[in-house]
Amino acid sequence: MRYLLSSFCLLFMACGSYSKKQNFQIEEILISNIHNSYFSNEAKDYVYKANIAVYDNNFSGIFIVKKIRESNHRIVFTTEMGNKIFDFSFLDDTFIVNFIIEDMNKAVLVNILKKDFKVLVQEKLPIIKSYSKQGSLVYETTILNKKHFYFKTQQLDKIIRVGNGKEKVAFLFSEMNDTIANQIKIIHSNIKLNINLKSIN
Repeated sequence: MRYLLSSFCLLFMACGSYSKKQNFQIEEILISNIHNSYFSNEAKDYVYKANIAVYDNNFSGIFIVKKIRESNHRIVFTTEMGNKIFDFSFLDDTFIVNFIIEDMNKAVLVNILKKDFKVLVQEKLPIIKSYSKQGSLVYETTILNKKHFYFKTQQLDKIIRVGNGKEKVAFLFSEMNDTIANQIKIIHSNIKLNINLKSIN
C-alpha cells in the first residue's frame, strides 16, 4: 500500500504542469491576443538558407516563406540549384502538400512539419493565461490542440510546444530586425529533427 501511494505521488509530480515546473508567476491578462509578426508582410519574400536534419538525413538549401493574403502562406524548400524538396500551403485551417520528395514523404514527418511551420506563420492567437519569468512575459495558447508558450522580452524570442507537462519543441528566434527574425532554430527534444534557418534577404 505504501509502495502504491509512493507511485501515485511520483506520477502526480511527473505530470505537473509546465508552468509550475518552470516557476512561472501568473500575471493579469492585459491583452487578448499574442502576435507573431515575423512572416506577416505580404509585400516581402522571406528567404533563408536552411538545414533540416531528420534522423540520419541532412537536407540543405533555400527556404522561402511568402504570405499570399490573410491566413494564407506558402512555404517552399529547394536545393541551392532550385530543385524542390517540398512545397506547402496554409490556407486558414487547411494544410496542402503541393509537392514533397519521396525521401521526406512520410506521413509522420509531414504531420510534424505541418505543426512546426503552422507555428512559424500563425500571426494571431488568443491568450489563455499570462505569466512572467526573469524579465520575460510568457503567454499560454494552443495551436492544433497542442499547448504552446510564447516568450517575449523586447520581441518574441521563443516559443515552446509542450506535451504532458514537458518541453517537446523549442522555436528560437534571434538577431531580430524589426519584424524579421534573421536566425530561427526549431529543436525537437523527443525525435531527431532540427531545423536551422539563416536569413539571406
